[in-house]
Amino acid sequence: MAVKDKKAKGELRIKLVRSVIGYPKNQREVVKGLGLRKLNSEVLRKDSPEIRGMINKIPHLLKVEVLEKK
Repeated sequence: MAVKDKKAKGELRIKLVRSVIGYPKNQREVVKGLGLRKLNSEVLRKDSPEIRGMINKIPHLLKVEVLEKK
């Protein structure tokens, strides 16, 4: 599920919830570029337009949670 709030700041917790088997190579490379390796793996990434663009390429494979800075 892609994040819709474009004004959010802080970090994103990104989790791979679907296998990349059977998906095109470019989508598998986006998953690898985010730093996700195995199913159910999670990474924390800075909230930036580049990361959001990667998330928008593969929203069907990910679960995204916004972590606000305090």
